[in-house]
Amino acid sequence: MAQPQATPLNDLLRNCKDGNLQFQELLYKQFYGYALGVASRYLINKEDALEVVNDSFIKVFKSLHTFREDADFKAWFRKILVNTSLDHKRRNMRFNQAIEMVDTEVQTTYHSAIDQLSAKDILHLMKNLNETQHLVFNLYEIDGYSHKEIGEMLNIPESSSRTYLTRAKQALKSLLSNYSIYTR
Repeated sequence: MAQPQATPLNDLLRNCKDGNLQFQELLYKQFYGYALGVASRYLINKEDALEVVNDSFIKVFKSLHTFREDADFKAWFRKILVNTSLDHKRRNMRFNQAIEMVDTEVQTTYHSAIDQLSAKDILHLMKNLNETQHLVFNLYEIDGYSHKEIGEMLNIPESSSRTYLTRAKQALKSLLSNYSIYTR
């Protein structure tokens, strides 16, 4: 049975729910790049990101029966990707004992310098952050989780999440100033 190139998402999902491997492959191909992009923001090692992508698709196919057709599939899938990435991190790293930290003043960034950077440049700079700062920055700034949610996800106090974010921004500011010196 030949499949059309562009299958509407709801039809694709319905057929995936029925266990049709051809449609599961189409869904995989359609969302692979998106999945790899999300996983790569959390995992520096490409092999780890690929493992998370594949694990996430397995979770999607196993739990697709719980997905409501009126919901946003991409948002639902992103949540699976983020949680799978965090699970992978937990398995492969021990978080430093989080201690209550005093909130520090948030530093502003150089918007004109940021405007000149590509997404690839920013992701490259982010990989220089320590693991927890990297996670908190991604969860808060990119995926939009609150500090309370981040604290629960990473098992750290809410105030520590704020501090890690502040420190990540300060580190990025420092990296950004060094980066702009070398790119001129």
